[in-house]
Amino acid sequence: MAVSQDTGLHKPSIPLDIRNVYKTFGEREILNDFSLTVGEKENVVVLGKSGAGKSVLIKCIIGLLIPDAGSIKVYGDEVVGMKHHELDQVRTRIGFLFQGNALYDSMSVRENLEFPLRRHWIHLKQAEVDDMVMEALQNVDLGHTADMMPGELSGGMQKRIALARTMILKPKIILYDEPTTGLDPVTARDIDELIMSLQDKYNTSAIIISHDMACVKNTSDRTILLLNGKNYAEASYKDFETSGDENIKQFFQ
Repeated sequence: MAVSQDTGLHKPSIPLDIRNVYKTFGEREILNDFSLTVGEKENVVVLGKSGAGKSVLIKCIIGLLIPDAGSIKVYGDEVVGMKHHELDQVRTRIGFLFQGNALYDSMSVRENLEFPLRRHWIHLKQAEVDDMVMEALQNVDLGHTADMMPGELSGGMQKRIALARTMILKPKIILYDEPTTGLDPVTARDIDELIMSLQDKYNTSAIIISHDMACVKNTSDRTILLLNGKNYAEASYKDFETSGDENIKQFFQ
């Protein structure tokens, strides 16, 4: 069978394309004509005050919340209005690192990492599952922890295990919710470096929510400010750092 070659005429769909999204709760307007595009192998950091709508944005992307209006496309597939089984397929391409890690205390590290494979009904032989678990653990330098319980691990190790679980399906898009919150500066820097190394290894795109300006500086290709429900400003970290805009300057004081 002949294999067609890429002539360069077909342009692949971009990882994440958010257009004119609105979301309200009662009379409270959270997202107000919000738009954002995330390119291939790009890390976009979302800044914003508490309650600005950052978590709502992430929940809309993965279909946990339905926007009142607007479009969210993942590699060209419209998420808004998808049926549950269709969303499950899309979610295999999106990794989500929870702020609190969300590890199951009653499960071993190995069982925590196996959970996404069972959750998405991926049919694999046990040997294949074991290989995937060990690869994920080795990616975060914690191959020796497979049979340990989360409670036996430090906060930094738990974050690494959570990241390993996020990456086990090799998603093309990762959503990081405050990945360095609660960590000491040295461990936080290690997590930043891990985020970048995994991006380099797997060519991922990411949205990173963070108030840790060191994390923003270390991981962002582009930074945006979510203000009054809108994409108020977007630029490089350096441009944000030197901005005279009071709405931006407050994050650097």
